[in-house]
Amino acid sequence: MRVFITGGAGFIGSHLAERYLSRGDEVAILDDLSTGSIENLRAIKSHPSLTYYIDTVLNLPLTAELVDWADVVVHLAAAVGVKLIVESPVRTMETNIQCTEAVLRLAAKKKRRILVASTSEVYGKRTDVPFREDDDLVMGATTKGRWSYACSKAIDEFLALAYWKEKRVPATIVRLFNTVGPRQTGRYGMVIPTMVRQALRNDPITVYGDGSQRRCFGHVYDVTAGIMALAEHPLAIGEVFNVGNDEEISILQLAERIRDRTGAGSEIVLVPYDRAYEEGFEDMMRRVPDLTKVRQLVSYAPVHDLNQILDSVIAYETHHHVRRREVPSVAFGMAAQV
Repeated sequence: MRVFITGGAGFIGSHLAERYLSRGDEVAILDDLSTGSIENLRAIKSHPSLTYYIDTVLNLPLTAELVDWADVVVHLAAAVGVKLIVESPVRTMETNIQCTEAVLRLAAKKKRRILVASTSEVYGKRTDVPFREDDDLVMGATTKGRWSYACSKAIDEFLALAYWKEKRVPATIVRLFNTVGPRQTGRYGMVIPTMVRQALRNDPITVYGDGSQRRCFGHVYDVTAGIMALAEHPLAIGEVFNVGNDEEISILQLAERIRDRTGAGSEIVLVPYDRAYEEGFEDMMRRVPDLTKVRQLVSYAPVHDLNQILDSVIAYETHHHVRRREVPSVAFGMAAQV
Protein backbone atom coordinates (compact mmCIF):
# COMPACT_ATOMS: atom_id res chain seq x y z
CA MET A 1 0.00 0.00 0.00
CA ARG A 2 1.12 3.59 -0.60
CA VAL A 3 0.79 5.80 2.49
CA PHE A 4 1.24 9.57 2.60
CA ILE A 5 1.84 10.97 6.10
CA THR A 6 1.73 14.71 6.72
CA GLY A 7 3.75 15.61 9.80
CA GLY A 8 5.61 12.35 9.33
CA ALA A 9 8.82 13.60 10.94
CA GLY A 10 6.98 14.26 14.17
CA PHE A 11 6.86 11.97 17.19
CA ILE A 12 3.75 9.99 16.23
CA GLY A 13 4.29 10.32 12.48
CA SER A 14 7.78 8.86 12.54
CA HIS A 15 6.66 5.86 14.57
CA LEU A 16 3.74 5.36 12.20
CA ALA A 17 6.06 5.50 9.19
CA GLU A 18 8.30 2.85 10.75
CA ARG A 19 5.35 0.52 11.23
CA TYR A 20 4.10 0.90 7.69
CA LEU A 21 7.58 0.31 6.28
CA SER A 22 8.11 -2.73 8.47
CA ARG A 23 5.07 -4.46 6.97
CA GLY A 24 6.17 -3.71 3.40
CA ASP A 25 4.25 -0.55 2.51
CA GLU A 26 5.61 2.45 0.59
CA VAL A 27 5.63 5.69 2.60
CA ALA A 28 5.92 9.35 1.63
CA ILE A 29 6.42 11.95 4.36
CA LEU A 30 5.84 15.69 4.19
CA ASP A 31 6.99 17.81 7.14
CA ASP A 32 8.17 21.40 7.49
CA LEU A 33 10.12 20.48 10.68
CA SER A 34 8.45 23.27 12.65
CA THR A 35 7.83 20.81 15.47
CA GLY A 36 9.09 17.57 13.92
CA SER A 37 12.74 16.61 13.48
CA ILE A 38 14.73 14.85 10.80
CA GLU A 39 16.40 13.03 13.69
CA ASN A 40 13.15 11.15 14.22
CA LEU A 41 13.67 9.53 10.82
CA ARG A 42 17.24 8.42 11.45
CA ALA A 43 16.38 4.70 11.52
CA ILE A 44 14.42 4.82 8.24
CA LYS A 45 15.95 7.67 6.18
CA SER A 46 17.74 5.22 3.91
CA HIS A 47 14.83 2.80 3.56
CA PRO A 48 14.19 2.13 -0.13
CA SER A 49 10.43 2.43 0.32
CA LEU A 50 10.55 5.84 2.04
CA THR A 51 10.48 9.25 0.39
CA TYR A 52 10.46 12.38 2.50
CA TYR A 53 10.03 16.05 1.68
CA ILE A 54 10.91 18.99 3.91
CA ASP A 55 8.14 21.39 3.01
CA THR A 56 4.73 22.61 4.11
CA VAL A 57 1.37 21.07 3.32
CA LEU A 58 0.49 24.48 1.87
CA ASN A 59 2.88 23.81 -1.01
CA LEU A 60 -0.20 22.68 -2.90
CA PRO A 61 1.43 21.31 -6.07
CA LEU A 62 3.67 19.02 -4.01
CA THR A 63 0.87 17.97 -1.64
CA ALA A 64 -1.44 17.28 -4.59
CA GLU A 65 1.17 15.04 -6.17
CA LEU A 66 1.59 13.06 -2.95
CA VAL A 67 -2.16 12.75 -2.37
CA ASP A 68 -2.62 11.48 -5.92
CA TRP A 69 0.19 8.94 -5.42
CA ALA A 70 -1.18 7.56 -2.15
CA ASP A 71 -3.78 4.93 -1.37
CA VAL A 72 -4.19 6.31 2.16
CA VAL A 73 -3.45 9.76 3.57
CA VAL A 74 -2.76 10.13 7.31
CA HIS A 75 -2.97 13.81 8.21
CA LEU A 76 -0.97 14.42 11.37
CA ALA A 77 0.53 17.84 10.58
CA ALA A 78 -0.62 20.26 13.28
CA ALA A 79 0.52 22.66 15.95
CA VAL A 80 1.28 20.58 19.05
CA GLY A 81 1.84 21.16 22.75
CA VAL A 82 0.12 23.49 25.20
CA LYS A 83 3.16 25.78 25.46
CA LEU A 84 3.28 26.38 21.70
CA ILE A 85 -0.49 26.86 21.58
CA VAL A 86 -0.44 29.51 24.32
CA GLU A 87 2.55 31.35 22.84
CA SER A 88 1.48 31.17 19.17
CA PRO A 89 -2.32 31.09 18.85
CA VAL A 90 -2.33 32.54 15.31
CA ARG A 91 0.10 29.90 14.10
CA THR A 92 -1.94 27.23 15.88
CA MET A 93 -5.21 28.11 14.18
CA GLU A 94 -3.74 28.80 10.76
CA THR A 95 -1.71 25.59 10.72
CA ASN A 96 -4.53 23.38 11.89
CA ILE A 97 -7.39 24.75 9.82
CA GLN A 98 -5.63 25.76 6.60
CA CYS A 99 -3.58 22.59 6.30
CA THR A 100 -6.52 20.29 7.02
CA GLU A 101 -8.75 22.08 4.51
CA ALA A 102 -6.00 21.88 1.89
CA VAL A 103 -5.47 18.15 2.33
CA LEU A 104 -9.20 17.42 2.30
CA ARG A 105 -9.73 19.49 -0.83
CA LEU A 106 -6.97 17.63 -2.63
CA ALA A 107 -8.21 14.25 -1.39
CA ALA A 108 -11.67 15.10 -2.74
CA LYS A 109 -10.38 15.19 -6.32
CA LYS A 110 -9.45 11.51 -6.30
CA LYS A 111 -11.67 10.35 -3.39
CA ARG A 112 -8.57 9.30 -1.44
CA ARG A 113 -9.00 7.56 1.87
CA ILE A 114 -7.91 9.98 4.60
CA LEU A 115 -7.50 9.76 8.37
CA VAL A 116 -7.47 13.11 10.17
CA ALA A 117 -5.80 13.23 13.58
CA SER A 118 -7.74 15.24 16.15
CA THR A 119 -7.29 15.50 19.90
CA SER A 120 -8.92 14.90 23.26
CA GLU A 121 -8.66 18.68 23.72
CA VAL A 122 -11.88 19.03 21.72
CA TYR A 123 -13.84 17.77 24.74
CA GLY A 124 -12.90 21.06 26.38
CA LYS A 125 -14.14 21.62 29.92
CA ARG A 126 -16.34 18.55 30.17
CA THR A 127 -16.33 17.03 33.65
CA ASP A 128 -18.24 13.80 33.03
CA VAL A 129 -15.85 10.96 32.21
CA PRO A 130 -15.14 8.82 30.34
CA PHE A 131 -15.50 10.92 27.18
CA ARG A 132 -17.57 9.39 24.38
CA GLU A 133 -17.28 10.39 20.76
CA ASP A 134 -20.90 11.63 20.65
CA ASP A 135 -20.64 13.74 23.82
CA ASP A 136 -21.24 17.48 23.69
CA LEU A 137 -18.08 19.60 23.54
CA VAL A 138 -17.70 22.30 26.21
CA MET A 139 -15.29 25.06 25.20
CA GLY A 140 -13.95 27.89 27.34
CA ALA A 141 -14.33 31.58 26.58
CA THR A 142 -12.73 33.00 23.43
CA THR A 143 -10.75 35.34 25.67
CA LYS A 144 -8.83 32.30 26.92
CA GLY A 145 -6.29 31.56 24.20
CA ARG A 146 -5.77 28.06 25.52
CA TRP A 147 -9.01 26.95 23.86
CA SER A 148 -8.00 28.09 20.37
CA TYR A 149 -6.34 24.74 19.75
CA ALA A 150 -9.42 22.77 20.78
CA CYS A 151 -11.65 24.92 18.58
CA SER A 152 -9.35 24.67 15.58
CA LYS A 153 -9.24 20.88 15.84
CA ALA A 154 -13.03 20.76 16.24
CA ILE A 155 -13.29 22.73 13.00
CA ASP A 156 -10.95 20.18 11.40
CA GLU A 157 -13.40 17.47 12.43
CA PHE A 158 -16.38 19.38 11.05
CA LEU A 159 -14.48 19.87 7.78
CA ALA A 160 -13.61 16.20 7.44
CA LEU A 161 -17.17 15.08 8.15
CA ALA A 162 -18.54 17.69 5.76
CA TYR A 163 -16.22 16.50 2.99
CA TRP A 164 -17.48 12.96 3.57
CA LYS A 165 -21.13 13.97 3.60
CA GLU A 166 -21.04 16.42 0.68
CA LYS A 167 -18.15 15.23 -1.50
CA ARG A 168 -17.90 11.55 -0.45
CA VAL A 169 -14.29 11.84 0.66
CA PRO A 170 -13.75 8.66 2.74
CA ALA A 171 -12.56 10.36 5.93
CA THR A 172 -12.01 9.01 9.43
CA ILE A 173 -11.30 11.12 12.52
CA VAL A 174 -9.14 9.91 15.40
CA ARG A 175 -9.15 11.81 18.68
CA LEU A 176 -5.78 11.09 20.21
CA PHE A 177 -5.39 11.19 23.97
CA ASN A 178 -1.98 11.79 25.54
CA THR A 179 0.43 9.71 23.45
CA VAL A 180 3.86 8.96 24.89
CA GLY A 181 6.98 6.99 24.04
CA PRO A 182 10.58 7.20 22.85
CA ARG A 183 11.50 10.29 20.82
CA GLN A 184 8.81 12.55 22.24
CA THR A 185 10.19 15.99 22.99
CA GLY A 186 9.34 17.94 26.10
CA ARG A 187 9.95 21.19 24.22
CA TYR A 188 6.31 22.16 23.91
CA GLY A 189 5.07 21.10 27.34
CA MET A 190 4.80 17.30 27.00
CA VAL A 191 4.73 16.23 30.61
CA ILE A 192 6.34 12.77 30.73
CA PRO A 193 9.58 13.43 28.80
CA THR A 194 9.98 16.70 30.71
CA MET A 195 9.59 15.02 34.10
CA VAL A 196 11.79 12.09 33.14
CA ARG A 197 14.65 14.37 32.09
CA GLN A 198 14.31 16.34 35.30
CA ALA A 199 14.37 13.17 37.39
CA LEU A 200 17.37 11.68 35.59
CA ARG A 201 19.37 14.77 36.53
CA ASN A 202 18.00 14.90 40.06
CA ASP A 203 16.56 18.33 39.24
CA PRO A 204 13.26 19.41 40.80
CA ILE A 205 10.30 17.76 39.04
CA THR A 206 7.84 20.50 38.09
CA VAL A 207 4.10 19.94 38.41
CA TYR A 208 1.78 22.63 37.09
CA GLY A 209 -1.13 23.68 39.24
CA ASP A 210 -1.77 21.56 42.33
CA GLY A 211 -1.20 18.26 40.50
CA SER A 212 -4.76 17.03 40.99
CA GLN A 213 -5.53 17.10 37.26
CA ARG A 214 -5.82 13.55 35.95
CA ARG A 215 -4.70 12.13 32.62
CA CYS A 216 -4.42 8.86 30.70
CA PHE A 217 -1.29 8.04 28.72
CA GLY A 218 -1.11 5.71 25.73
CA HIS A 219 2.07 4.22 24.29
CA VAL A 220 2.84 5.36 20.75
CA TYR A 221 3.10 1.73 19.62
CA ASP A 222 -0.50 1.05 20.71
CA VAL A 223 -1.77 4.32 19.27
CA THR A 224 -0.16 3.80 15.85
CA ALA A 225 -1.65 0.30 15.72
CA GLY A 226 -5.07 1.87 16.23
CA ILE A 227 -4.46 4.49 13.56
CA MET A 228 -3.42 1.87 11.01
CA ALA A 229 -6.43 -0.32 11.71
CA LEU A 230 -8.88 2.57 11.45
CA ALA A 231 -7.27 4.00 8.31
CA GLU A 232 -8.12 0.80 6.45
CA HIS A 233 -11.41 -0.36 7.93
CA PRO A 234 -14.37 0.42 5.63
CA LEU A 235 -16.78 0.94 8.52
CA ALA A 236 -14.56 3.64 10.03
CA ILE A 237 -15.39 6.04 7.20
CA GLY A 238 -17.41 9.05 8.35
CA GLU A 239 -16.82 8.21 12.00
CA VAL A 240 -14.95 9.64 15.00
CA PHE A 241 -12.89 7.44 17.34
CA ASN A 242 -11.10 7.93 20.63
CA VAL A 243 -7.66 6.30 20.63
CA GLY A 244 -5.41 6.11 23.66
CA ASN A 245 -5.39 4.40 27.03
CA ASP A 246 -7.95 4.62 29.83
CA GLU A 247 -5.57 4.03 32.77
CA GLU A 248 -5.94 7.23 34.80
CA ILE A 249 -3.43 8.95 37.11
CA SER A 250 -3.06 12.41 38.65
CA ILE A 251 -0.10 14.50 37.52
CA LEU A 252 1.23 14.64 41.08
CA GLN A 253 1.07 10.84 41.30
CA LEU A 254 2.76 10.69 37.90
CA ALA A 255 5.66 12.80 39.17
CA GLU A 256 6.01 10.55 42.22
CA ARG A 257 5.99 7.42 40.09
CA ILE A 258 8.62 8.81 37.71
CA ARG A 259 10.80 9.69 40.68
CA ASP A 260 10.40 6.18 42.04
CA ARG A 261 11.11 4.42 38.74
CA THR A 262 14.21 6.51 38.03
CA GLY A 263 15.49 6.27 41.60
CA ALA A 264 15.87 10.03 41.61
CA GLY A 265 16.29 12.19 44.68
CA SER A 266 14.36 15.04 43.09
CA GLU A 267 11.94 17.17 45.02
CA ILE A 268 8.54 17.79 43.46
CA VAL A 269 7.78 21.48 42.95
CA LEU A 270 4.32 22.91 42.25
CA VAL A 271 4.35 25.68 39.64
CA PRO A 272 1.24 27.90 39.34
CA TYR A 273 -0.36 27.86 35.91
CA ASP A 274 0.03 31.62 35.47
CA ARG A 275 3.81 31.22 35.82
CA ALA A 276 4.03 28.17 33.58
CA TYR A 277 1.76 29.46 30.80
CA GLU A 278 -0.19 32.69 31.16
CA GLU A 279 -2.41 34.53 33.61
CA GLY A 280 -5.88 33.00 33.81
CA PHE A 281 -4.85 29.72 32.15
CA GLU A 282 -7.58 27.08 32.35
CA ASP A 283 -6.94 23.34 32.36
CA MET A 284 -9.00 20.21 31.91
CA MET A 285 -9.14 18.48 35.28
CA ARG A 286 -9.85 14.99 33.92
CA ARG A 287 -9.34 13.48 30.49
CA VAL A 288 -10.40 9.84 30.20
CA PRO A 289 -11.43 8.19 26.92
CA ASP A 290 -14.27 5.77 26.41
CA LEU A 291 -12.62 3.21 24.11
CA THR A 292 -15.72 1.09 23.52
CA LYS A 293 -16.25 2.20 19.93
CA VAL A 294 -12.71 1.56 18.69
CA ARG A 295 -12.53 -1.73 20.59
CA GLN A 296 -15.70 -2.99 18.98
CA LEU A 297 -14.71 -2.04 15.43
CA VAL A 298 -11.01 -2.97 15.22
CA SER A 299 -10.43 -4.88 18.49
CA TYR A 300 -8.20 -2.08 19.72
CA ALA A 301 -6.52 -3.15 22.96
CA PRO A 302 -3.54 -1.23 24.42
CA VAL A 303 -0.84 -3.65 25.54
CA HIS A 304 1.40 -1.17 27.40
CA ASP A 305 0.46 -0.11 30.93
CA LEU A 306 1.74 3.10 32.49
CA ASN A 307 4.79 1.50 34.10
CA GLN A 308 5.87 0.05 30.75
CA ILE A 309 5.32 3.41 29.09
CA LEU A 310 7.43 5.20 31.69
CA ASP A 311 10.19 2.59 31.51
CA SER A 312 10.40 2.95 27.72
CA VAL A 313 10.76 6.73 28.00
CA ILE A 314 13.26 6.46 30.85
CA ALA A 315 15.40 4.03 28.84
CA TYR A 316 15.31 6.28 25.78
CA GLU A 317 16.08 9.48 27.69
CA THR A 318 18.88 7.81 29.64
CA HIS A 319 20.54 6.76 26.42
CA HIS A 320 19.93 9.87 24.32
CA HIS A 321 19.58 12.98 26.45
CA VAL A 322 20.71 12.69 30.03
CA ARG A 323 24.20 13.97 29.28
CA ARG A 324 23.01 17.26 27.82
CA ARG A 325 23.60 20.16 30.16
CA GLU A 326 20.61 22.08 31.44
CA VAL A 327 20.34 25.31 33.43
CA PRO A 328 17.38 26.54 35.51
CA SER A 329 15.06 29.09 33.96
CA VAL A 330 14.59 32.15 36.14
CA ALA A 331 11.17 32.84 34.67
CA PHE A 332 9.51 29.54 35.42
CA GLY A 333 11.79 27.68 37.81
CA MET A 334 11.99 24.92 35.16
CA ALA A 335 14.80 23.51 33.06
CA ALA A 336 15.91 25.15 29.84
CA GLN A 337 18.40 23.51 27.51
CA VAL A 338 21.51 25.31 26.34
